[in-house]
Amino acid sequence: MFQHTRLNSDQNFFQKVKNLDYILLISILILSALSLFVMYSTDGGELLYHTKSHLVKLSIFFVLMVFMSFFNIKIWHLSSYFLYGIIILLLIWVSIYGIKVSGSQRWMNLYFLALQPSELMKIGIILCLSKYYHRVSVEKVNSFTSISFALTIILIPIILVISQPDLGTSILIALSGLIILWLGGVKIKYFFFSFITFLISLPFIISNLQPYQKLRILTFLDPDRDPLGAGYQIIQSKIAIGSGGFSGKGFLQGTQSYLDFLPEKHTDFIFTLFSEEFGFIGSIGLLLLYSIIIIRIIRIGVISRSSFAKLFCFGFAFSIFIYITVNLSMVLGLLPIVGSPLPIMSYGGSSMLATMIGFGIVMSAKVHSKQAIA
Repeated sequence: MFQHTRLNSDQNFFQKVKNLDYILLISILILSALSLFVMYSTDGGELLYHTKSHLVKLSIFFVLMVFMSFFNIKIWHLSSYFLYGIIILLLIWVSIYGIKVSGSQRWMNLYFLALQPSELMKIGIILCLSKYYHRVSVEKVNSFTSISFALTIILIPIILVISQPDLGTSILIALSGLIILWLGGVKIKYFFFSFITFLISLPFIISNLQPYQKLRILTFLDPDRDPLGAGYQIIQSKIAIGSGGFSGKGFLQGTQSYLDFLPEKHTDFIFTLFSEEFGFIGSIGLLLLYSIIIIRIIRIGVISRSSFAKLFCFGFAFSIFIYITVNLSMVLGLLPIVGSPLPIMSYGGSSMLATMIGFGIVMSAKVHSKQAIA
């Protein structure tokens, strides 16, 4: 386990401001600005609903992130199980009273925001398991009791999210949880056995998928089997990305997007529009910006003295990497469409809220990097 030393971390407000990670902060600001430009493009170069809503949510959640930075990292450690429990209750509430859209019951109406609790669980699972492995001794990490407890923490939200149904988000939650198990010291052989078990049970899993989920897999394997139906989205996405070329068509000049060939361009397929307008160079620049953000989060984990902060930062950095990889693979046709937004860039309040909360906790770890947690 990570070693930590007790140090007094009492700081005044100005010291906390000084200790913020300004490279990470500026990178998030640049990414937010880029997302606003792209959202403006999805609205046809006009200040319409998506752009206005995205701007308001970005502004509120960015302030929330900075505000969270000043909380002592001990607060997030102490409240981890409580926050996890609250999100579980929200998932149960949604399964009974939630808003049903296109056959999925995932949202709760907060008037100012259609909240999707499963997005919050992406952070909740990292918080909860980081606290758990903060206290588990090296000798007990690989015990049956320890692994069973950790897997139970992961399985409860997965079952609730799958029942909505939302297979894509449940997989992302599982991956976020499993990386904390690995960081916490669980041996690789247990992951190998789990993978073998998954492969054996794959036929049973596929047979129990919803019809639309099976269709997504078939469309992924052969988009041209239904080019005007199920395969239309991914075919148009590839055309748009390819037409962007090396330097792109220019801001507000994307024909695939502007002529409405590309559905859902403001949400999961936002990268398609960005790539068409800014090309290969712009896409590489966006990936470099994401890389800077991930590297800064990892660096904060490295300099943090508490194992809780280390585990959360490393787990959150891995999660951001996975979300980006899944989204880009999806729009490029390398994975089935699973409904995974691109962090900050995609339109969607719940995803943005969860990501900004994660950034806030990471920034809290940086401000209080010398804080030890018993």
